[in-house]
Amino acid sequence: MKNNRQGGILAKLARLVRDPRGVSAVEFAVILPIMVTLFVAGAEITQAITIKRKATQVVRTVGDLTSQDASITNTEMQTILGAATAVLAPYPTNKLKITVSSVTIDAQGAAKIAWSDAYQTTAKTVNTTITLPTGLNVASTSLIWAEVSYDYVPPVGYGLLINGTITLTDKIYLRPRMAATIARVP
Repeated sequence: MKNNRQGGILAKLARLVRDPRGVSAVEFAVILPIMVTLFVAGAEITQAITIKRKATQVVRTVGDLTSQDASITNTEMQTILGAATAVLAPYPTNKLKITVSSVTIDAQGAAKIAWSDAYQTTAKTVNTTITLPTGLNVASTSLIWAEVSYDYVPPVGYGLLINGTITLTDKIYLRPRMAATIARVP
């Protein structure tokens, strides 16, 4: 009796191996995890690139709006920083950090922070000496230095594809357009 059962099971396994009807289901089961991973990775990479581009637009907006004035008041600075958060929409602004500073360069070429404002971070310390990129350190001039930072946490693939937070940053240096130095009026 046992030989009959074993022969029956072996015969069924042999028929199953020769049966082509289940091949598509097996291929689908093998390919599905790979396709889902590619889909999630593509969505996460696309969103990260979009937020990086928005962060670049934010820093350019802040720098450009600031450099177009002869003097900046508290109200104007709040408006400029508010415009920057509007550029980031529809993404959350709670992870956005913006710093905008005026850098003055004296006759000897020493660059120092004249004034600085910040959104959700600490402003630069006034009179701090900084090192500018090559070519920007022109004696007896000034610059507007805008910086942005965004902590991107992938909403879907967190821990699966990207383990942790990606900090997206950008900065821009612009010459003032309406005055040699932009004054900061309290």
